[in-house]
Amino acid sequence: MTTQEVADKLVSYCRQGQYAEAIQELYAPNIVSVEPDGAPVKICEGLEAVIAKGQQFQEMTEEIHGSVISDPIVADNFFACTMKMDVTFKGAPRTSMEEVCLYKVEGGKIVREEFFFTPMSQG
Repeated sequence: MTTQEVADKLVSYCRQGQYAEAIQELYAPNIVSVEPDGAPVKICEGLEAVIAKGQQFQEMTEEIHGSVISDPIVADNFFACTMKMDVTFKGAPRTSMEEVCLYKVEGGKIVREEFFFTPMSQG
């Protein structure tokens, strides 16, 4: 798959709330996932670690009220999109999250993802 095809598929999966399916199909076994300082997990390496991080996010979530994912912007082996989520985390008030997501594609698979957002204060 080209970078554009990977980007389009990822956005389509995310818009349908099918994050686990996106990871299984589009992510490389050696994926590196980077979150900003202050996030619960800063760096995950490997497909299993990224899957576990996604499960941890689901366990922290009480309800997702809605989300919006932009169309991807593609250049060379990279693409970016924005994601906005209206969410209630367990034990916390309803909140809006917004982030810029940057992905690197090699061999038709996502090998790196990095998210840019302001983490919520913990505790």
